[in-house]
Amino acid sequence: MSLFTFDEAFFSQGYLSIAGIDEAGRGCLAGPVVAACVSFREKVFIKGIRDSKQLSSNQRESLFEEIISNAFVGIGIIDVDLIDKANILEATRIAMIKAYENLGKKVDILLIDAVSLPHLKVPQKAIIKGDQKSASIASASIIAKVTRDRIMRQYHETYPQYGFNKHKGYATKEHLIALKKHGPCPIHRKSFSPLREFYTAQSRLFIYF
Repeated sequence: MSLFTFDEAFFSQGYLSIAGIDEAGRGCLAGPVVAACVSFREKVFIKGIRDSKQLSSNQRESLFEEIISNAFVGIGIIDVDLIDKANILEATRIAMIKAYENLGKKVDILLIDAVSLPHLKVPQKAIIKGDQKSASIASASIIAKVTRDRIMRQYHETYPQYGFNKHKGYATKEHLIALKKHGPCPIHRKSFSPLREFYTAQSRLFIYF
């Protein structure tokens, strides 16, 4: 079944407009969490739309431009300070709410990848593995992923020793080796393991001396 067919089922239920929401970077050790909200204009079909994790970087970049041209798009970005202050789930929800607020239009229902937004008074449906079912959610995953990858490539210019341009902040072997060698930098999430253990050890060392 086409991901667009899945979304069309909501129109047959009487909804006049829908939007999909997804995020990128929730499980990373560094950098922001980015959410996107996508609401397609009428009768749009884009070939190749699927979960961003199933696409190459070039495919995502190409689809990013096509989605931007054919849909209303909102983006929400929450940086590492708020992630550490709240928690990653709450930061993700805030990013998603910001993405919807930046959409520029009201919709009748939000389709969200596996997360509910109780503070947002809009009809919504949390869909498990929604990025593999809904064209709107899959498109939001692409927008969020491309946006975040671009941010991490910019951070690479400031902190080249970590290889953010390659792993984008995820806990790859390369990233963990760089962390062990250089220690964390300002965009690392202090509340995430193994960063949490590092800062706890540093705090104990400070107290000891």
